[in-house]
Amino acid sequence: MSELLVLRRPRPPAVVPPLLSFTAGFIDSFTVLALFGLFVAQVTGSFVLAAAAIVTNEQGALTKLLAIPVFLLAAVTTTIFAVMLERRGRAGLAWVLGLECAVLTGFLLTALIGRPLANPNAASVTAASLLGLFAMGTQSATVRLLMKDVASTNVMTTNTTQIGIDATELLLAWQARRRAPADAAVAAAYDAARARFAALFAIMLGFLVGTAAGALAYVAIGAWGLLLPLAIMYAILAWASARPLAQD
Repeated sequence: MSELLVLRRPRPPAVVPPLLSFTAGFIDSFTVLALFGLFVAQVTGSFVLAAAAIVTNEQGALTKLLAIPVFLLAAVTTTIFAVMLERRGRAGLAWVLGLECAVLTGFLLTALIGRPLANPNAASVTAASLLGLFAMGTQSATVRLLMKDVASTNVMTTNTTQIGIDATELLLAWQARRRAPADAAVAAAYDAARARFAALFAIMLGFLVGTAAGALAYVAIGAWGLLLPLAIMYAILAWASARPLAQD
């Protein structure tokens, strides 16, 4: 990280990253169904959708074209916000989580007011899409900037590659420990590999469960289903707000 961006990066409790990934998976799955195939949690899909929208001139093309710059804007805004807070001696993590919660609240209200979201060109659909994108862009930047040793809670493409690497390293470390059970260095390497694998596996499992929960919630109760990830984010915000500044 650049010396200009020296930020306190606490290591969150083990439950926080999987809860964040559950939220991202839930909202991503929810918006794919509710907002005409739009992925809000991971910008990779947005590149594909933007290109397809340009070629096919489909309905809702403007929203898909705006997805990438809005996600980027969220990262820029979050970074500036965090740096400004840190320079004032404030705990940046709680404030940027508060920003995400505020945007997600706007996302929920827009989805409720605009029901039914039946027209891809409707203002309510566009507004809900951009708010969802901004919220997930904020989360992605928050994890990167302000949480120590936490993998992405939004993008599972890189995580899938990494868990393959971690699983292989864990297997090799396990074999080495079996050959030399009394070697302290080998035992430490095994413990470290196991911890890395477990942490990333929990994040990926959280995202997978979140996608299933998001789809089921949308089918069962529509926009009201967004209350679940919103409640989780406010709980994480409460944790971050209660932490003493000295722990950052």
